[in-house]
Amino acid sequence: MFESAEIGHKISKTAYREAVPALRAALLEAQAGLQESGKIPVVVLISGQDGAGKGETINVLYEWMDPRFISTLAFAEPTDEERERPPVWRYWRSLPAKGRVGIFAGSWYSDPIRQRILSEISMKELDARADQINRFEAMLVNEGALVLKFWFHLTKEGQKKRLKALESDPRTAWRVTKWNWDRLKTYDQLQDVAGHLLRMTNTPWAPWVVVEGTDDRYRSLTVGQIVLEALKEKLASTDKQESPVAPMVRVDTDGRNVLSELDLKLKLTDKPYERELAQWQGRLSELVRDARFKGRSLVCAFEGADAAGKGGAIRRMGAALDARQYQVFPVAAPTEEERAQPYLWRFWRHVPRLGHVAIFDRTWYGRVLVERVEGYCSENDWLRAYTEINDFEHELADAGVIVVKFWLQITQEEQLRRFKEREEIEFKRFKITQEDWRNREKWGAYQQAVCDMVERTSTGNAPWTLVEANDKNYARVKILRTLCERMEAELDGRQAPGAEGRAKKWGKSAKRGKSDAKYAAI
Repeated sequence: MFESAEIGHKISKTAYREAVPALRAALLEAQAGLQESGKIPVVVLISGQDGAGKGETINVLYEWMDPRFISTLAFAEPTDEERERPPVWRYWRSLPAKGRVGIFAGSWYSDPIRQRILSEISMKELDARADQINRFEAMLVNEGALVLKFWFHLTKEGQKKRLKALESDPRTAWRVTKWNWDRLKTYDQLQDVAGHLLRMTNTPWAPWVVVEGTDDRYRSLTVGQIVLEALKEKLASTDKQESPVAPMVRVDTDGRNVLSELDLKLKLTDKPYERELAQWQGRLSELVRDARFKGRSLVCAFEGADAAGKGGAIRRMGAALDARQYQVFPVAAPTEEERAQPYLWRFWRHVPRLGHVAIFDRTWYGRVLVERVEGYCSENDWLRAYTEINDFEHELADAGVIVVKFWLQITQEEQLRRFKEREEIEFKRFKITQEDWRNREKWGAYQQAVCDMVERTSTGNAPWTLVEANDKNYARVKILRTLCERMEAELDGRQAPGAEGRAKKWGKSAKRGKSDAKYAAI
């Protein structure tokens, strides 16, 4: 994607001065439309060689647009908090809200490029990262984002001249360090690695724009005009939606499915229940205090029909844990802040640190369950959600997070009995609402949605466990036993990479002692 030599693009001062006023006015107008629409977040990636004008271009965008609605995210060496989570976590939490512009100086491209140059990852691993990036950016675009990616290019000789010019000017000399000159030695490697990665991630939904960085005026005008045209085009097409590529909803013609085949008559009497409950709670307590768990974290997802017993199961699980070590996240309708972000943002923000546990009472599967059945999102949204959820859980598992998912199944008759019991017992009345009664009318639709969910999202890294929950004793013990068995398998090293794999994701250059300068944006 790179030119072997600079073409020599150049804009005269006169032409620049004539073009800027109209461009600034148009950018401000487009930015006002962006805020008024309130539907589009804008993600701008500024990448390229040292001295190619990345910082100057960001400053120009701030000058030409309304800076109150722009945020610049510069990523230096990861903090302890960031290092204890999947690498993409810190980018998720920095995404701009709808109506705002987020400029990324350094991005999800920086780490794989740097790691490949340092031979910390293979070309095969680099290609795998490219595939992950493509899926991530496709998700952003499907959520309504405008993704603009700029690579500022200089030839090797051009970069050398640029660094010398910056160094000779007292106003900019501070920007050139010995490290910049040392990195010039890896110019050819950067060209090869970045050129390959840019080709692999130059997609129709998020294409790269390579801009010659020699002339400041040319670079600034080019970027400004591209941002303007992209904003105008996006604003004009906000209501257009393309259908995602997804399998059709399957209907089981013989009436048999993963739920109908469950034996909901399974029971556990009180004495065996008390014995097994204590056994598995004790084992869970040992596992979360195991030294190996300090390099892992746990995410437990609880879904199920209304009144299926999720809350009771979570309380029994929590009884085995140190309250300082875990947190329960009850998931309800998204807040205004959460609606301004991609759907999975509100779940990414709660990914636990190493040695900690996050328990979700209702989860990211709401999109393919309640939102699908009740029509709270479009068909396109829930159809593509299966892939996005699988990607989310793969990112977690790949970084060493243990993901355990439970669906609690009860019969309609048992649900009715529990509903009536809740109405009669004073301290349980808060659990029953008119919406719960109304949802019973759509039992069939919910059951079909659950079957589709299990079929499309039960993966090797994050399988579903279907729990026969008509008997609460049986359900609680099965959940605890399954959780312990899964953790034992993970901690014995039979599945996810754990802390060592997470360290490899960050690369050797991310270890303590490296300066922020050495983690500068590519």
